[in-house]
Amino acid sequence: MTENDDSTPSVVRYGPDDSLTDVVDDPGSGGTYVLVFELGAPVSVDVGALGSCAFPAGDYAYVGSAFGAGGFGRAERHRRKLGGEGDTVHWHVDALTTHPETSFVAALLVPGRAVECTVARELPPGTYDGFGSSDCDCRSHLSRVARTSVERAVLTAVDTAGSA
Repeated sequence: MTENDDSTPSVVRYGPDDSLTDVVDDPGSGGTYVLVFELGAPVSVDVGALGSCAFPAGDYAYVGSAFGAGGFGRAERHRRKLGGEGDTVHWHVDALTTHPETSFVAALLVPGRAVECTVARELPPGTYDGFGSSDCDCRSHLSRVARTSVERAVLTAVDTAGSA
C-alpha cells in the first residue's frame, strides 16, 4: 500500500494471494482500479463491436472505474473471472479475463478517486483503439505493459491528477 501525506491510501495493491474482501464488503468503497494480468499464450478473441482481436502473450493492464452500487466489487468480479469463475462476457475485458490463458497478477485500487482516464493515458498506448473506452475519448483502457512499471505509472497519474 502506498500512502499520501495525510496517511490515507492513495494506491492500494493486492497481489494474487490477497483478498479484496475488505473493500468489496464496503458498499461505499469505490474509485479507479487497474487489473494486471498475464496472458500466457497468444489468443484471438471476439471483443464485441471491436470484432476478432489477436493478443500476443505478455502482461496487460486494464483500467476501470468502480463507482456506484458494488464499488470495488467490479474489480473483484474481474479477478474471479481470471481465476476461472464464470464465462459471462459483459465488458470488453471479460473477453480476456474469461480466457483460460489468463492469470491474475495484481489489482491496484485508487479509493475515492475518478482518475481512470488519467491512469489509462499514463500507460503505454493500447493494443486496440476503443478497448474499454467506449464511454470516453481515451484511445484504450487496455495496455500491454512491463509488469514492473504499472504501479509507478499509476502513482504518477494519481500525483498528476492531484496537482491539476
